[in-house]
Amino acid sequence: MKDTKPSPGKGGLNAEIQSRIGHQLRAMYDDVVRQGVPDRFAELIRKLDASAPGDPQVNTTGDFDTKNDGRD
Repeated sequence: MKDTKPSPGKGGLNAEIQSRIGHQLRAMYDDVVRQGVPDRFAELIRKLDASAPGDPQVNTTGDFDTKNDGRD
């Protein structure tokens, strides 16, 4: 496995910069998690969970069906 520690003088990120990046990423992702799942997505997930196994149709609103759209 390759050593991920930066070598002096080779342009690697020092520990302080890595820590700042990690802090910023955590703050950004925490904000996304707090937003929750939009109602539309939650409803889609409920429909997918309720569909019979092996049944590809979740076509209650016309959003999904098994017709070939020519991209195959």
